[in-house]
Amino acid sequence: MSERVRTWHGQHKAGLSRGERAADVLRNGMGSWTFVGAFVAFMAAWAAINTYLFATQAWDPYPFILLNLFLSMLAGLQGAILLIAAKRQDAIAAAMALHDFETDVQAKAEIDRLMAVNNQQLELLEELRALLLRPSPTGTEEDMGQEFGE
Repeated sequence: MSERVRTWHGQHKAGLSRGERAADVLRNGMGSWTFVGAFVAFMAAWAAINTYLFATQAWDPYPFILLNLFLSMLAGLQGAILLIAAKRQDAIAAAMALHDFETDVQAKAEIDRLMAVNNQQLELLEELRALLLRPSPTGTEEDMGQEFGE
């Protein structure tokens, strides 16, 4: 766990409030096929029980006004939860973008430093080529060796 907290994402997750974690769990639950299937099954069962099983003593007879009220309240609650979760996702995306930017700035500085070293090496190579191609005064190899300190 300590290894995970060291990353920026781990630090971000560790700083979440209980409400933000709950919103993430609910968003993940409501955004699943399991939730959709259970919700459809619940509505079908509600309609079947109130229409056929308790036809004469239904607590919510057709047109299911009570079910409509519950669905409206659920929609309002889901909207708020999804907005909270979307706000969190925006915060995560912003943190990732900032981290990427910082990484890019560091990489650019390293590339600039490496390019400067590379340019210095190229200049030294050009100087060495010029020295090697320059004719020696006597033209002997021994003189060339002495010229380079050998």
